[in-house]
Amino acid sequence: MGKEKAKKSVAKKIITGVILVIAVLIVLVGAFGYHYVKTALQPLDKNSNQRIEVKIPVGSNNKQIGAILEEKKVIKSGFVFDYYVKTNKLGDFKAGYYELKPSMTLEQISKALQKGGASEPLDSGKVLIKEGVTIDEIGTEIQNTTKFSKKDFLALVNDENFLNELKNKYPELLTSALEAKDVRYRLEGYLYPATYSVQDDTTLKQLVEQMVAKTNEMLSPYYSKISERHYTVQQVLTLASLVEREGVTQKDRYKIAGVFENRLEKNMKIQSDISVLYALGKHKQNVTYKDLEVDSPYNLYQNEGMGPGPFNNPSIASVKAVLDPVDKDKGYLYFIANMKTGKVYFSKTYEEHQALTKKLEKDNQ
Repeated sequence: MGKEKAKKSVAKKIITGVILVIAVLIVLVGAFGYHYVKTALQPLDKNSNQRIEVKIPVGSNNKQIGAILEEKKVIKSGFVFDYYVKTNKLGDFKAGYYELKPSMTLEQISKALQKGGASEPLDSGKVLIKEGVTIDEIGTEIQNTTKFSKKDFLALVNDENFLNELKNKYPELLTSALEAKDVRYRLEGYLYPATYSVQDDTTLKQLVEQMVAKTNEMLSPYYSKISERHYTVQQVLTLASLVEREGVTQKDRYKIAGVFENRLEKNMKIQSDISVLYALGKHKQNVTYKDLEVDSPYNLYQNEGMGPGPFNNPSIASVKAVLDPVDKDKGYLYFIANMKTGKVYFSKTYEEHQALTKKLEKDNQ
């Protein structure tokens, strides 16, 4: 009897142990599953700007579409995509070619699939240059959308032989750029904001020259005006790059251009935060007093004049503002924007500017 009880006790312990192990495994699997599904419902990479071409064949069901999106690394899980679609009663997805990004949410992807894609393969080699982006940002865009690397692009835009080739083709545009000293990138400001196509046989040199040629095309009607204003092209594009980023509306840009010109005529420092951020080589929401001390020829809080060259690649609209500033005769020397509304306020004296600054700080609290 004693042996039988002992056997039963051992068996009971084994069963209890097995049950505990199974229970722990169930909890772990459940926790892992919950975490997996939760993360799969989020964008695969919220910081990615990569564009991925995806083909959805005719007759594909939701499960098959999810598998395609997972294989193309647009989403984390095709299974979770299918679950999301069914749970939210989505469907009516259309066949075609789509350009999707890993930073897109499942909702955004679903809406894109409902709208329908292109009937032919997309030209994935398209480079979009937005107004006011820097050469460094253009390099990132090129690397994300073409076969070219950012490293090679940055080397090319400072390659003296290549720059001289371009200067010989576009002397009015590039002479002052190549004469400038202490510039970070010779072609900063000269790569016009537009969409450029890149074919399989397109070289990196050809792509960059497309951008330079577009800038020359846009500026050609204004070369005589630039000369009349006693500016160089480098100076106009430098001021235009500041105006591009400082102004929200075109009306404001014309007035801001007048402020900058008034300050330059009085030998006042321009003191633009845009210049400090470029000097730092980073994006920041707020510029600190320490940032204002950065040692760089681009820092217009520390240096007089407009700096060695453009701080980004501006649009023709900002160039027009520099060539024909508005309200310059009113003597405005300061401006400040309401961060909530975007409205820009202009002042003639530092006292007026300080009073406005305090009022806006109070209103925005």
